[in-house]
Amino acid sequence: MDISVLSIFPKMFDALNESVIGKAQEKGLLNLQVVDFRDFTTDKQNHVDDAPYGGGAGMLLQAQPIYDAMSYLDNENPGKKRVILLDPAGKTFDAKMAQSFAKEDHLVFICGHYEGFDERIKDLVTDEVSIGDYVLTGGELPTMSMIDATMRFVPGVLGNNVSADEDSFSHGLLEYPQYTRPADFRGKKVPEVLTSGNHEKIRVWRLKQALKKTLERRPDLLKTIELNDEEKKLLREIHSEM
Repeated sequence: MDISVLSIFPKMFDALNESVIGKAQEKGLLNLQVVDFRDFTTDKQNHVDDAPYGGGAGMLLQAQPIYDAMSYLDNENPGKKRVILLDPAGKTFDAKMAQSFAKEDHLVFICGHYEGFDERIKDLVTDEVSIGDYVLTGGELPTMSMIDATMRFVPGVLGNNVSADEDSFSHGLLEYPQYTRPADFRGKKVPEVLTSGNHEKIRVWRLKQALKKTLERRPDLLKTIELNDEEKKLLREIHSEM
């Protein structure tokens, strides 16, 4: 997968050379390119921002440097690109969007700063995306989060390809509790079912625990997914126990 990032703070993305994403680059599963669109300005001071027409607080990123940076990317790597603009007004990023991004050959993230963008750059964009109902000083941190979440769904990136499928939100539910050795830690014991060796009982226990955690912590998620008969039965049990 090719991922290009347009940012005026490219050094921030050095963090992606570590851990799982760094290993993905070493394996050739990810080609990450960070382009400083300040390099494409046309004035002597290398300004990328200017005051908004009509007045108002703050400065806006100009269209010209971003347009020219995109032209550079198209010349370097022709082909279809999915272009994501980081915008607090965009659609909220989630696991389904990460899975969708992971199917693309080339993603481009445009990181904003200041008070926003000249509206005309949106002609370049396929997706406007937010990571939540709050505002950060720039789009770099949200972009890194989205790259990390997306790459987990690219085959070969995780040591165990089942991991991403079992993560929280992948199926609409929060993840069930997990334990490792020792079985008894300072009097706190691992649930007996997990050491029973009965895989069917373990599967049902995990599903019930995932439903319970979702009901307790994110009941809104249960309204967005279609439960099967087994899940409905377990949820009724949970309600009666509570």
